[in-house]
Amino acid sequence: MHIKSILRSFLLKNKNTKQTIIKNTFWLAFSEIISKAFKFLLIIYVARILGATEYGRFNFALAFVSLFAVFSDFGLEKITTRELSQDKGKEKNFSSIISLKLILSLSVIIFTIAFSLFATDDSGTRTMIWFLMLYTAFNNIVILTCTFLRAREKMQYEALIKIFQSALITGFGFITIIKSPSALNLSRGYFVASAIALISFLLFFNFKVIKLKIKFDHQIWKNFFIMAWPVGLFTIFSKIYTQVDSVMMGIWKQVTEVGWYNASYRLIDMALIPGALVAQSFYPAISKSKKNLKNLQRLCDYRTSIAILMAIPLSMGGIVLAPDIINLIYGSSFSPSILALKILIPMGSLLLIIRSYNEILIILDQQIKVFWIALIGAALNIILNFVLIPKYSLYGAATSTLVSMLIMLFCYFMAVKRHTIVKPITKKITIRAINSILASAFMYLTIMAISKYNIHIIVVILISGAIYFSVLALLERLLKK
Repeated sequence: MHIKSILRSFLLKNKNTKQTIIKNTFWLAFSEIISKAFKFLLIIYVARILGATEYGRFNFALAFVSLFAVFSDFGLEKITTRELSQDKGKEKNFSSIISLKLILSLSVIIFTIAFSLFATDDSGTRTMIWFLMLYTAFNNIVILTCTFLRAREKMQYEALIKIFQSALITGFGFITIIKSPSALNLSRGYFVASAIALISFLLFFNFKVIKLKIKFDHQIWKNFFIMAWPVGLFTIFSKIYTQVDSVMMGIWKQVTEVGWYNASYRLIDMALIPGALVAQSFYPAISKSKKNLKNLQRLCDYRTSIAILMAIPLSMGGIVLAPDIINLIYGSSFSPSILALKILIPMGSLLLIIRSYNEILIILDQQIKVFWIALIGAALNIILNFVLIPKYSLYGAATSTLVSMLIMLFCYFMAVKRHTIVKPITKKITIRAINSILASAFMYLTIMAISKYNIHIIVVILISGAIYFSVLALLERLLKK
């Protein structure tokens, strides 16, 4: 009973900064792993049943929707988390923020339906776009509402919401594909599941957290727009350089290639889950420390170090194991995805580090720098896509994204260095980066050595991961001595 009460207290109450970060990371990890696992299993099944072409149609529609859906957020999520975590008195403004979100969502739905008429001449794909737009709009309302819980650092509730939502989507998705396999029917399943999840969550939030109501407060909207527009434009440009590849290939009738490309991209999304968990757990704590330089630098060092410790082994191990991973998950019909995955894995690693610098700039009110960097990345990606996709298809799209990320990382580094009180690279970060490179080298040698024995890929990943963390722990311990 004593152990039970200790665990209950540790996992449900906020006691200090370190314990709160660990608690929130646990709950976010728990929810992300389960929810992403549900969706990932669904995506694998969908890709295998529908094949690359039909899977490509679904992903083209989803990418098209994502480019428009981002306008319904316009930075509200991050700014709401920041503002509510720094000043709980602003919680009374939350109904106005939700009302603004509803208006933005409705506007975006109308514009998406209108533009879809010109994006494709296939009526089935257009209908898919409409269903997926509604699914995305419902999902984004839930995400914004969760920022209230995130600002209070009560992420155990957010975890349960995410699991419930993803279980619904996965369940409806499997039922749809089993009974009537098609991309259009899958989009219908997504829509129904998201509608049920939204209604359920709003009822829970209204009766268990705070009373929600429609509130038109133009002054609050104006204040949030002033704070959020750089972040909003950054989010828009971020979506451009992550989704425009699929949209451009789809418009140019490379639908099968979209399927192969997104098969690789889904794996990157899964690999980046730990980084996303760290980001969400640290963000409120770093926000609260912005006026304490010593604590701010310490937390930022820790945050960036973790990103680097994840990024280096991800690139090194992922490139080597890409063929086995694609063949295991998708089968030989998706073999063109292998080279795309090898190119996208370093991109994912860069994104882990970029997120750390991005958060520092936003927390320290340097949103305008975030906006300009995102604009550079989006513009460069589109230009490179026009040059490379017609000639190299999905491999050109992957290369465009990688090059854009490299340029953006450099820009973020310089922005943090010149325009904030935080040092982007310190002695602690450098030492951990060196340790990670050495541990990754041992991991690489292990993979090459055991690859001769035809061992299952999952066992190889487990062994190489154990080697990496063991060597890393040993190096960290030697340095402390």
